[in-house]
Parts: sequence; structure tokens; C-alpha cells
Amino acid sequence: MKVVPTRSGRRNRALRGPATAKRDPVGVIGLGIMGSAMAANIAAAGFPVVGYDVLPKRRSALTASGGRATRNAGEVARRAPVAITSLPTAEALLEVAAELSRFGRRGQVVIETSTLPINIKEEAREVVARRGVTLLDCPLSGTGAQARVKDLVVFASGDRSAYRRSVPVFEAFARAHHFLGAFGAGSRMKFVANLLVAIHNVSAAEALVLGMKAGLDPATMVRVLSDGAGSSRMLQVRGPMMVEGDYSAAAMKVGVWQKDMRIIGEFARGLDCPTPLFAATAPIYNAAMALGFEQSDTAAVCAVLERWGGLRRRG
Repeated sequence: MKVVPTRSGRRNRALRGPATAKRDPVGVIGLGIMGSAMAANIAAAGFPVVGYDVLPKRRSALTASGGRATRNAGEVARRAPVAITSLPTAEALLEVAAELSRFGRRGQVVIETSTLPINIKEEAREVVARRGVTLLDCPLSGTGAQARVKDLVVFASGDRSAYRRSVPVFEAFARAHHFLGAFGAGSRMKFVANLLVAIHNVSAAEALVLGMKAGLDPATMVRVLSDGAGSSRMLQVRGPMMVEGDYSAAAMKVGVWQKDMRIIGEFARGLDCPTPLFAATAPIYNAAMALGFEQSDTAAVCAVLERWGGLRRRG
């Protein structure tokens, strides 16, 4: 292989193959749908991964995939200069922050990716700062299915130097990342993004149910509409699930989504901002809960609208 010298006289790294230097471990705390997908992609990018989850089966899955499971969040803090948190509740984040404040390293960066109220993240940031740990507010745009194929976008905010240190980790698990400024700006962008997701998911289901009642084939609709002006990311991502009428492979569970809906609603009310389309989707997600879809993907709103429309699919 021909070696191309750079201006400094060193060999061109791109022509020498992948770097062989040892990389520091990256920690992942919370190994659910999103956390496990991030851990897998980070490992595939060549980083050693250490992780923790309260559920033993998730820790076992990490070990089976080549990562190293720990006994608690504090052990992740001791081992990883950069750690990611992907947690379901405010209580979980504050518990992890307490562990990081005891066992974290000075100069450590924590990439907080959960969708939670900003005041909770601010509280967690203050707790870990006592140990010299920097918490970044970095929620993610994308579903669990997108996370598995690195089709995530990071909305990063907080300390800029900590963000720069985190860029190699972002690039290991995400398609794109954006620095949005002061801490909390990432969550604000996420709330706006999730408002669109809530609306587009229901609008995709509504359009497909209308078309099916008019005699159109659902698979054909997803293919054709995805190529036109009426397309949306939710039609492309969740449309195939709506076509099959099978919502068991949940990328975002209806029950978990209820938490996100509450956060968006409180955020909008706090700004005295009208969100009529978003508000109109809430009864449909509530109906999905009532019909037993709590553990199913949010694409199950299609089943709700089918029932309301008296639609019975053949087969």
C-alpha cells in the first residue's frame, strides 16, 4: 500500500487502517431499548463498554454482547472517563447522580440522554458537580429501532469543552450531533421534536386508516406516500408496523410515551403556549393504554383508529 506523507511528515492515518491505540472504556448506565443499542454500537466502534442496569437480564445481555457488566452505577463511574445515562424516570436519574457524586472521577463527563424535566436534570448536574463531574444534557431524537442502526441525532447542551470531549462517543452511536448551547437547550429541542413525533405518528395512522377504508392497500400506501410531499419520518419508521398490525416489537412503548407526553404538556403550559394539535393526540394515546397496548409500540394508535372507524382487515 502506498503511504502518503502529510505536511508533518507522518503517514496518512486513513491509509494505515483503523487506529490500534487503546481506547478508554465508555460507561452506559441504563441498558433498556436505547441504552443497549448505544452500548452495542459503541462497542462495535472499538470502545470497551462497561454498563449497569437494575435488571439482571439486561446486564447478562451486555456481557453476552462483549461488554462488561458491573454490580452498580458507582462501579461504572470508577471505570469510565465518559459515561452515558439512559434512564426511565427522574428518581432513577437522581439515584444514579448520587452514586456518581460518591464514585465519579474529577473531570469525568456524563452524557445524560434521558427525556426528563429540565429541573430534574439541573438537580442531577449540581449533585455530580460536587465531585468534579460534568453532566451534559443530551437527549436523543430517534426510536429504539433507529438506535440499533445508529440512526440517532444528539441534541447536546452544557459545557462546550465537555461536549468536544464527547464527540468521538457521539460518533460511535449516532448519525449526527448538534451543540445547542447552555445546559437545558438540548431538552427544550427534544420536547419540540417529541411534539412533532406525537402528531406525525397519529397523522400517519389516520391517513392509513382513511386509505384502508377507501380500499387502498396499506403497504402500497406506505411505499407511495413515503415518496411524496405528505411523507414524514414517522410514516417511514412506523408505517411498516401499521401495515402489519403487529406492535409487539416496541421501539417506544405506549406506557413509557405517556411520561414524555406529560413532560411536553407541562413544558408548553409553563410557557403559556397553545399546542392544539398535540393536545388532540393525547386521547388517542390514552385509548391505546385502555385497549391494552401499554407494552406495545406507539404505532398501536393505528389499531385505535381502526377500531373507532369500524375497520376490520381481511386476514
